[in-house]
Amino acid sequence: MPTSASALPTLPSIPAGALRLQGNGTDRLLRCRVLQSPLAGVSDGIFRSLVRRWAPDALLFTEMVNATALELGHGGAKMAALEQDPGPVGVQLFDHRPVAMAEAARRAEGAGAWLIDINMGCPVRKIARKGGGSGLLRQPELALRIVEAVAGAVTIPVTVKTRLGWCATSADPVGFALALQNAGARGLTLHGRTREQGFSGRADWPAIGRVKAALHIPVIANGDITGPEDALRCLAITGADGVMVGRGSLGRPWLVGRIAAGLEGRPLPPEPEGRARIALAAEHLQALVAARGDQGLLIARKHLGWTCQGFAGAARLRQALMRAPSLEAALELLRRAAAELPDGPPDPGTDGAGLSPPGPCPADPCCR
Repeated sequence: MPTSASALPTLPSIPAGALRLQGNGTDRLLRCRVLQSPLAGVSDGIFRSLVRRWAPDALLFTEMVNATALELGHGGAKMAALEQDPGPVGVQLFDHRPVAMAEAARRAEGAGAWLIDINMGCPVRKIARKGGGSGLLRQPELALRIVEAVAGAVTIPVTVKTRLGWCATSADPVGFALALQNAGARGLTLHGRTREQGFSGRADWPAIGRVKAALHIPVIANGDITGPEDALRCLAITGADGVMVGRGSLGRPWLVGRIAAGLEGRPLPPEPEGRARIALAAEHLQALVAARGDQGLLIARKHLGWTCQGFAGAARLRQALMRAPSLEAALELLRRAAAELPDGPPDPGTDGAGLSPPGPCPADPCCR
């Protein structure tokens, strides 16, 4: 694992200076070109506060907000206290009703959203079959009406997160992106896969590059960005204005900051190991329980599983944590695991060798 920018591939660095996102009266300047993806069931205020330690200027997002649910009185807590966040936080909305999306956007702006993002990429069937998320890829005229309605409802920038298309045979990413731009989108995050692909195969970075070349609004590349090296290669291929990190940050809230450092030519902050990971897991656990009570313990289990990797005995610890009946029991397991760790890195062949990004939470397939 490289520990300094000099160890990274020699590739074109990210464009210097702030990235301007135009709004309908309120423009935004983005000082960090690495964005943290909205993650269902993950990117709450506690998770965002951890990401901020390593990436204070990065654009982070709330969990996705269903406009219809918001209309019915649910989901407002996801947008609570946004104005108190020390850095920019966007609100990502999804629905198939332009009027509901416009009203949700107004509420999000009033709550302190830095920008509004429209989800046109989530592949989850229960969302897509109702016309939300990637379902809008099959209804481009409706998708454009939604962008027009949202852009006309707020003063802050409106962006879209989408995919290359519904499937390979029908995909027209350049044509669709141009139409979104003309409808009022002031930025585009493009995942380099179709909805049909889900998250299989490799992201098609050259296809993102073709979209970037056709647009005059900022384009953010998404898909298979798991470290600084990936980000540099992606930018060299796509010419994009930045990258968005998704699944790779599960259990690794430092990832956005490491990538940003690498792209800016700064020394990479070290990745926490062993006791530092355990300490972070314990802190996350305690914060969730303080905020959510007994439910917080259940929510914390997936975070504990993602964070407690890469050191001797981690697999055994994860199994025990999933059965811990209380905060005190979980903290005791973490304390014992930290005390038993050797001083050095894990021996070859122990848990943690050749780690891959953690899998998504089964209940939240949009965590990617």
